[in-house]
Amino acid sequence: MKQDILLESGTNELEIVLFEIGGSSFGINVLKVREIIQPLPITATPNSHHHVEGIIRLREEVIPVVDLAKVLDLAPSDKGASDKFIIAELNQMKVAFHVHSVSRIHRISWNQIEKPSDLSTGFEAHTNGIVKMNDKLALLLDFEKIIVDINPKTGLDINAVKALGERERSDKYVLIAEDSTTLRQLLKDTLNEAGYEKLRFFENGYLLWDYLDNERQEQNDPDLIITDIEMPQMDGHHLTKKLKEDPRWNQIPVIVFSSIISEDLFHKGEKVGADEQISKPQIAKLIERIDQLVS
Repeated sequence: MKQDILLESGTNELEIVLFEIGGSSFGINVLKVREIIQPLPITATPNSHHHVEGIIRLREEVIPVVDLAKVLDLAPSDKGASDKFIIAELNQMKVAFHVHSVSRIHRISWNQIEKPSDLSTGFEAHTNGIVKMNDKLALLLDFEKIIVDINPKTGLDINAVKALGERERSDKYVLIAEDSTTLRQLLKDTLNEAGYEKLRFFENGYLLWDYLDNERQEQNDPDLIITDIEMPQMDGHHLTKKLKEDPRWNQIPVIVFSSIISEDLFHKGEKVGADEQISKPQIAKLIERIDQLVS
């Protein structure tokens, strides 16, 4: 699948691939998609998680296959000709997501994505946002959580911070934009373990920017900002671009901490002025760079 590398960094836009499972519409950020293929023969793997169908061999790589219908408790595929495998790369690993059909790519703004309210979709545990388009709604799935639920070792590991040794308490003030409730708690736990206790969390980049622009008290200048990329209302690249273009904030170090950072996409963070870009779940590397940037 050819990605549109001409999509300018920091414009608060993204491209999503729409697909269907059991008659419901879902989306995945194009930045996570490496290719979309016809289903390949699956080799069963004994004692694997019940959401994992098995493994496939794609050229020289062995890739696990996740059945999204099982994850979402929807009707299984009838193994029709429209079935597809979406080969995605996130959290430094490749996964094939089995879907029932793929429609097309849409370019939208993060402003068109809203956080799902309680009981609004029935898929809250697996949803990052609701995409509002002219003719339909689609759910943007939280693929990172799906993978961590299958294999918790792929998530943030507080033991990696403990391995750094005894830590001093820090009075540095850190702002964090992260839309996942689960990851906000994990980041809080791991940063506290690392000695950083003056933390303020925001559900998306817009809320962090609004805090700096309108609510911040002069005595509370942040020492560092950490941001995810994929967030409703304002993504991390657009937030970073606004921070680095504003003389009030352009000296504050910004770390982009995201599951979709790769060699191919690293240039997007560079263009908006990020001081560091770290791929989830490298929490020990994140702590080490925070130490360096605030020292």
